[in-house]
Amino acid sequence: MIRFVCTASLVALLMLVLYLPAAFPPERFLNQLRVEHALTAEAWSPARAVRILARMLDLQATAQQASPIPPPSVEPPSQPVALDVAWQMAQANNRLFNSDYFRAIDTLFALATYRLCALVEWLPVLLAWMLAALFDGGMRRLIKSRAFIQHNPEIFALYACAAIVAACLTVVALVLPVTVPPLAWPLVPLAISVFASRALASFHRRA
Repeated sequence: MIRFVCTASLVALLMLVLYLPAAFPPERFLNQLRVEHALTAEAWSPARAVRILARMLDLQATAQQASPIPPPSVEPPSQPVALDVAWQMAQANNRLFNSDYFRAIDTLFALATYRLCALVEWLPVLLAWMLAALFDGGMRRLIKSRAFIQHNPEIFALYACAAIVAACLTVVALVLPVTVPPLAWPLVPLAISVFASRALASFHRRA
């Protein structure tokens, strides 16, 4: 069951990443990023919104440096045949990577990176709650073991699948060009930590 949920979520994410750039122009993702940046500045503060945007730009620059696409050569080849082949390859690369589809992919990943940075901004605040929830789940399992209470593998599978679904839906929400309220992102680690805590409390270790 858990493997099926993970596989279905990954397939859905792959389909969305390939479909959305074909269904929406690059300007759609850029406008969505501007809207959410304004909402973040209004909900938190302009300083935090700028910090999230700066972190997103740093990640974008790092991703461009790690890109496998080679930069265009500055010095042209000396031989005429090599010069003609290089010109044809440059024209093909320009037509491919400057198309609306690939520019939409770039803006989609920019929007997803901004949302991910907004989620990361909440983690230091919610870290204490997440650790407390996991500690509570571990203590519940320990008390059940000492009291010889039988663990329920069905409950474990239910909460484990709920945690995985919550995480996968969050990843899917990162790429959707719909407005996500800034205060909705902290609910994600809270829900995942609660589900993980309940799953840990019902964890059944086979002998």
